[in-house]
Amino acid sequence: MAGSGGGGAPAAAAALAVTLLLVCPLSGAIQGSSTSHALCRAGANAGGLCEQLLLPLGYPCTEHIVETGDGFLLSLQHVPHGKNGLADNTGPPVFLQHGLFQGGDTWFINSAEQSLGYILADNGFDVWIGNVRGTRWSKGHSTLSVHDKLFWDWSWQELAEYDLMAMLSYVYTVTQSKIIYLGHSQGTIMGLAAFTMPEIAKMISSAALLCPISYLDHVSATFVLRAVGIHLDQMLLTMGIHQLNFRSDLGVQILDSLCDDGHLDCNNMLSSITGENCCFNASRIDYYLEYEPHPSSTKNLHHLFQMIRKGTFARYDYGLWGNLRRYGRLQPPPFDLRSIPESLPMWMAYGGLDALADVTDVHRTIKELRSMPETLYIGEYGHIDFVMSVKAKDDVYVDLMRFLRANGWHSSY
Repeated sequence: MAGSGGGGAPAAAAALAVTLLLVCPLSGAIQGSSTSHALCRAGANAGGLCEQLLLPLGYPCTEHIVETGDGFLLSLQHVPHGKNGLADNTGPPVFLQHGLFQGGDTWFINSAEQSLGYILADNGFDVWIGNVRGTRWSKGHSTLSVHDKLFWDWSWQELAEYDLMAMLSYVYTVTQSKIIYLGHSQGTIMGLAAFTMPEIAKMISSAALLCPISYLDHVSATFVLRAVGIHLDQMLLTMGIHQLNFRSDLGVQILDSLCDDGHLDCNNMLSSITGENCCFNASRIDYYLEYEPHPSSTKNLHHLFQMIRKGTFARYDYGLWGNLRRYGRLQPPPFDLRSIPESLPMWMAYGGLDALADVTDVHRTIKELRSMPETLYIGEYGHIDFVMSVKAKDDVYVDLMRFLRANGWHSSY
């Protein structure tokens, strides 16, 4: 990709940057629960997502903190309407869930005319932004520090079972309305797993999935396959590295080691990680790097690599004895896509150049669902194009908006 940089740390970090109830004094107010003021300040300090990206452009935005069942303090942002909208003319709630190594900022770091978060708000939707544990906006916990090993003892399984449960329950309670779920990449893995759980599915009115993933055994991204092949995930866990932060010196060394061994062309790092992207604005890469990549856990990477190696959409594999202790069986239980309610309207958009959400794997996902989702296929689009293409407003969001209005807009609005 032109403008993605040369080999080594800058190119690697740039590519990763785009891949993948408490009352506190803060502009736009923080609302929420029962934890201490100190935790509030740690979880949603001045300079949060609202203050940095939305309020300067004239969009209404409030910060919220929710606590998961296992003690993580997650940041939610609420954009009740567009810049020129009316507070008493709010549409249905739509919840946006970001992908791996990203945060809620991913929906707002293109221009207001191109970013899906702004577009939804300007089209009358009640926008809520999720930020999973460990990201820049959600680094709090009721007892643990980010320096503790246990703080990073999770994978996307916990993100689905705990983080989505906490965030969606909060939005459901506040709005007294079913929620439109919209996810990209890892946000679709989380969503599809969560929809198999009746207590979450009952809160969802419809779901829109960009680059939907449940199976990963046809991934063709050369960087990812190289990391899988050398068992990078297991090496890091063996070395006691539990936080995966590509802004750190160690993270840069890991990327450099993969780039310098002669097996990868890191001059085209973004393509190595995601596949080709037709319409990504490479000139904004320095701006993206102000916000991304966000940290994740090594265990999360290990879970994703398990999916690639085994071709399964299942819970984390702890090994035979670990699985017996945790699940009462030798193999981790699968997430059964057939248990997603047939009545849940779904829309999926995917691209022919996506090396992560491969077309074959997307078709397998669709085949296993009990109902046929509406689909949008764009042959020239890659993994990043669906959230950061300069053409996505016309290529993707027009059809997305049609689906949302048909399946999420309640008559009372």
